Amino acid sequence: MKHKDNLWILTADCPSRLGTVDVVTRFLAKTANYVGEIHSFDDQEMDHFSIRVEFFPMNEEFCPERFSTDFAPRAEAFEMNWQLTSAQHRSRVAIMVSKYDHCLNDLLYHYRTGKLAIEIPVIISNHPDLEELARWHGIPYHHLPVTAETKAEQERQVWELIQQYECELVVLARYMQVLSNDLCEKLSGRAINIHHSLLPGFKGAKPYHQAWTKGVKLVGATAHYVNSDLDEGPIITQGVQPVDHSHYPEDLVAKGQHIESLTLTRAVRYHVEKRVFLHGDRTVVFSD
Repeated sequence: MKHKDNLWILTADCPSRLGTVDVVTRFLAKTANYVGEIHSFDDQEMDHFSIRVEFFPMNEEFCPERFSTDFAPRAEAFEMNWQLTSAQHRSRVAIMVSKYDHCLNDLLYHYRTGKLAIEIPVIISNHPDLEELARWHGIPYHHLPVTAETKAEQERQVWELIQQYECELVVLARYMQVLSNDLCEKLSGRAINIHHSLLPGFKGAKPYHQAWTKGVKLVGATAHYVNSDLDEGPIITQGVQPVDHSHYPEDLVAKGQHIESLTLTRAVRYHVEKRVFLHGDRTVVFSD
């Protein structure tokens, strides 16, 4: 039955070879699954194939375990990394913040209204400023101050909270601290940061002031996966806003914050909807 409550998502990637689309779609047809949406991409430079399929089981007795058991040998023949996910699954997301609340507010709005398929079991911050906002939403707020001397211990506590709350994704919603290489490695592929510039331009601190100095005519934001290189992780999505000579640094900040919020929320949605394929330093993103 074609109903959104019965929607499943199959994602797979593998080395490029003949028959990759066929092995997926033929299996879905033979097992009575109706394809509602399909995206695929063959990266000819990397010789790598990615596919995402949304499907509706036509059999009321659909069993994901049986599906996985039957599909596994077919996928193995193509060296596929694959995943089957119910569209009803709500990913558990830890949000890390400092003092700015615009990105956090946007994520909380989309969470509260059900527009993002996530649960937010915990908010972690190095400042106490946003605790009241978290309390209003009924979300535990952990204030973990950090200095150069306490960074290792603070990150140990952060990692314990991520594990304690069984978080699948960590979102740095203007968390103004650089994560250690160790924590970056632990969170590889499942931590998203928002940087307030169009990377790779204007990395680091005060990018809006850097942009104003250069007289740019566009400001923007970049949502990317976190890695050990500052502001150089694989890019998921970007947003832009036109500006002109009359905008001073504080004007760029005001305009940019709106774009930051939209861009980060979009990146989180792409991730939890299994639209992002991470391959090396690049991503394949099947936007809707």
